[in-house]
Amino acid sequence: MITFEQVSVHYHDTAGPTLRGVDLTVPEGELCLLVGPSGSGKSTLLGTVSGLVPHFTGGVLHGRVTVGGRDTRAHRPRDLADLVGTVGQDPLAHFVTDTVEDELAYGMESLGLAPEVMRRRVEETLDLLGLADLRGRALGSLSGGQQQRVAIGSVLTTHPKVLVLDEPTSALDPGAAEDVLAVLQRLVHDLGTTVLMAEHRLERVVQYADQVLLLPGGGAPPVLGAPAEVMAHSPVHPPVVALGRAAGWSPLPLSVRDARRRAAPLRARLDGRTPPPAPVATGEPVLRVERLAVSRGPVPALRGVSLDLRAGEIAALMGRNGAGKSTLLGSLVGLHRPASGTVRVGGLTPHRTRPQELIRRVGLVPQDPRDLLYAETVAAECAAADQDAAPAAGPGTCRALVSRLLPGIDDALHPRDLSEGQRLTLALAVVLTSRPQVILLDEPTRGLDYAAKSRLVEILRDLAADGHAVLLATHDVELAAELAHRTVILAEGEVVADGPTADVVVSSPAFAPQVAKVLTPLPWLTVRQITDALAADTPLPADAPAAHAPESL
Repeated sequence: MITFEQVSVHYHDTAGPTLRGVDLTVPEGELCLLVGPSGSGKSTLLGTVSGLVPHFTGGVLHGRVTVGGRDTRAHRPRDLADLVGTVGQDPLAHFVTDTVEDELAYGMESLGLAPEVMRRRVEETLDLLGLADLRGRALGSLSGGQQQRVAIGSVLTTHPKVLVLDEPTSALDPGAAEDVLAVLQRLVHDLGTTVLMAEHRLERVVQYADQVLLLPGGGAPPVLGAPAEVMAHSPVHPPVVALGRAAGWSPLPLSVRDARRRAAPLRARLDGRTPPPAPVATGEPVLRVERLAVSRGPVPALRGVSLDLRAGEIAALMGRNGAGKSTLLGSLVGLHRPASGTVRVGGLTPHRTRPQELIRRVGLVPQDPRDLLYAETVAAECAAADQDAAPAAGPGTCRALVSRLLPGIDDALHPRDLSEGQRLTLALAVVLTSRPQVILLDEPTRGLDYAAKSRLVEILRDLAADGHAVLLATHDVELAAELAHRTVILAEGEVVADGPTADVVVSSPAFAPQVAKVLTPLPWLTVRQITDALAADTPLPADAPAAHAPESL
């Protein structure tokens, strides 16, 4: 269905090609998962399939890409609209109407479908993606995850033969992500739709893939193969694969179920042990929310939320899309005026404090990092951040943070030309440069690969050790397990759980990380905890019977 013939893409403002030597075929009716480090060219490769590259992005495309027999060099995206459905990383850039129902119908109107067909497909899609209650809502009033579901639904209604999806679950809560992936599975298995999907949260999707296409980056050629074979040497892989690699399991497990079938000896070996307890912050709260209520237009977004955060504490804020997480973070920097209740950050009331004074106390990285980026180049953005943070930060501070989080970002690039993960990295560095007392992050790992996420974890741990408080709203259960001392779960604008991360997530089917699911009922959350615990164990003899020997990590 999709054929790449010696495809390379070179943009005029880059030193080398973004893609090089892609020569492969994606068969009809398969789900092909595209993986690789941030900036390795995944979005560019997807763009060559939809025709966006080079017709809208510019650059030079060498070689040939054919989709259903159509050469994308000779067919612009509008000429492929009946064949290819595309959802990019930014749902807001995808929308052309004002309401959910109109957006779902727009693509079908453009193709001239009959009104009765349009009505039926809209209803089917509303039910498939859990959007029925939102059908009349304005798109701008939806949460980021809700907007992403609408963007996916707007291409499903046209029934394309090929779906091109860039980070389709990145802003979705675990339940919504499972629903979307179940829909994609039905399209592949029942209707023969071909799906080419790039995704960093491999723990969600790798077990559903028929093939995995790895873009290693650094000029290395792409690799296409069976998921377990590619994951065996991929630089990016989910925790369950890391567990299998460390244990020497072959073939590698791709799902929690596969890993649980092999993990009984490991569970027995860990029985009676517990991971080290998370540090407990005991100082005075630097952030205090008491019975906070906020409305977003006619919609009550927060209902009597109370929350404290102390210096040195890292807390994860979790909950389904639309639960009120982003509204709570916005209230902490004065973006929303409380209907009732109080908010105090570093002794200040945010919505009554001048931004110049508030920025030293609290910094927010929003879901859309472009809200913070306004300069013409990465270098200019970093220089402006250093200047705004002076004298706390000297020249080069912001650029050093960018390099530490994600090496290889070109100083001369415009922020809009960065990948989603690179833009987020730049926005994180801009906020962290001023080292505010309270750091708020809204979906901070969206678009980040596992290596970049690990570097972010190190930076945030260092900040907490220096006395900064961190509150991050996230659907990334692996990040919460790795980083958060405490987890708060919101539902319908109310706090429904608040406690140590291990206590909150281990018992939750939705928010438990992969390692916790594999080793339940033991209280282990991450591969790092397990390898640390077993590092001093004596390895088994090479000829020990596999059926009786405990797995060695």
